[in-house]
Amino acid sequence: MNVIEEVKKIEHDIIKWRRDLHKIPELNLHLPKTSKYVQDRLTEMGIKFHTLVNGSAIVALIEGNKKGKTLAIRGDMDALPIQEETGLEFSSEHSGCMHACGHDGHTAMLLGAAKILNENRDKFTGNIKLLFQPGEEYPGGAKPMIDEGAMENPKVDAVIGLHNGAINENILPGSIAYRNGCMMASMDRFLIKVIGKGCHGAYPQLGVDPIVVASEIVLGLQKIVSREINTNIPSILSVCKINGGFSQNIIPDSVELEGTVRATDPETRNFIAKRIEEVVKGITTAARASYEIEYDFKYPPVINDENFNSLFLEAAKKILKNENIIEMPTPVMGGEDVAFFLEKAPGTFFFLSNPRIHENGKIYPHHNSKFDLDESFFYVGTALFVQTALDYLNIKN
Repeated sequence: MNVIEEVKKIEHDIIKWRRDLHKIPELNLHLPKTSKYVQDRLTEMGIKFHTLVNGSAIVALIEGNKKGKTLAIRGDMDALPIQEETGLEFSSEHSGCMHACGHDGHTAMLLGAAKILNENRDKFTGNIKLLFQPGEEYPGGAKPMIDEGAMENPKVDAVIGLHNGAINENILPGSIAYRNGCMMASMDRFLIKVIGKGCHGAYPQLGVDPIVVASEIVLGLQKIVSREINTNIPSILSVCKINGGFSQNIIPDSVELEGTVRATDPETRNFIAKRIEEVVKGITTAARASYEIEYDFKYPPVINDENFNSLFLEAAKKILKNENIIEMPTPVMGGEDVAFFLEKAPGTFFFLSNPRIHENGKIYPHHNSKFDLDESFFYVGTALFVQTALDYLNIKN
């Protein structure tokens, strides 16, 4: 079976599916139109499936010619709350909502793999489980799917997934990037409320100024990463939002700080979380203020399995030239909740470089209102899914 030839036969379908999905972007864990579209395509293909997460998540199953292992292939489906400005003929029909992270491409490529694998069930043993996931951007759909049994019946033995777009400017279009071990960092959120005592701005001695205290906290938090963590261990702490005050001459009662923490290993992740509260407590106590804190452990690090990576790379060499298969030297500090699936079963999450390059050479990044994909490389993602599935399921134990 020549996988590239088979994928090229349905390339127009993959592109059409992506464009159809691009028109109907939906947010979070509520994807009624998107889920129905995918379910309709699976029904046309004769693939059995069931839904989870109030109908927005889909788990489909393709059974091979005899019993064997189960490989899960994951594609996320949700969009972002961004007003689209691409000017595409198939632009979003939902005001204020856009596929600005390429999940429409992920879903279309997975549908393509589903079609080819379903039509070639006689060529592999075991099972293919298709995980169509909502809520990757927020609040995370992988864990609810797992909690509702997505990785069981049959039990998943390995997982593969991808992210497309302009992940790294050094990776040429049409190429893929991989990494052993940590591929992407964890993603956590914190919210700190600094509680002082409001007063007139002309008489600060009568109050406790939470703006000054919050400013000291922002600076204090930066020292956790810069002075307390080994510089060889990638980690980030960013305060991204400050809310406080309502008038030029009134010191408010409170100020809120919100931000994100990224780490590439659990020990560092837990250390930063612990130190945030210790720093906040110390500074507020010294200033006669108080505090409230929320720390949400959101997505764990994305960890690729070295053994599965080896199999994936051999499969990739059947699809791409060696120069188009790039090993990343360091993890990406963005987060991805595919990490939850990879905690349950070994596997690989890889990047496909396929940004749309405009006539002036400009590339718009993910989460931008003009973000777009080069559809001519969708076949690569589908072919890699199919080739990896065939190679993995046909290994003789």
